[in-house]
Amino acid sequence: MRRLPGILFVLLMVSHPAFAQGRGGGGAPSGGSHDFGGGHIPMHGPPPAEMGRHGPDVAGHPNIPHVEHGERWSGHDSGRGDPHFHLDHPWGHGRFHGGFGRRHVFRLEGGGRDRFFFNGFFFGVAAYDYPFCDDWIWDSDEVVIYPDPDHDGFYLAYNVRLGTYVHVQYLGGE
Repeated sequence: MRRLPGILFVLLMVSHPAFAQGRGGGGAPSGGSHDFGGGHIPMHGPPPAEMGRHGPDVAGHPNIPHVEHGERWSGHDSGRGDPHFHLDHPWGHGRFHGGFGRRHVFRLEGGGRDRFFFNGFFFGVAAYDYPFCDDWIWDSDEVVIYPDPDHDGFYLAYNVRLGTYVHVQYLGGE
């Protein structure tokens, strides 16, 4: 009977990490609850932009490009003429041929925003989008690549865990 409190204490210590992980799979930056992220993968990429607004799309959403569970690509609204995504030589390293959309989920294998890779393919995040990938885990997050309908030479890398995306340029590979 004297050992019971000690055993209970040890069991509580061992089980604590499981309770601390929470439920729901992430996706809400800064602790909020949003209708994006948490493992949702969009059916398709965004349509061409209609030159819309910039800033949070819904009160309480962070000002970061994301895809809502209703398939709306928030933040992809600057259109073809956006100088932040102009390349003098689009497709300078060739075109990505590893697969697009929700049937092609890739696990990041290393690197950082300047140059990251998976399955032998290398990409770099557009400098303008650097702040939007600060919370990406470069050696384990899952991403899905979509064609960018507005910016020649760029793709959209969608982070499954967070529900956010950034513009990326293909840097070569297999």
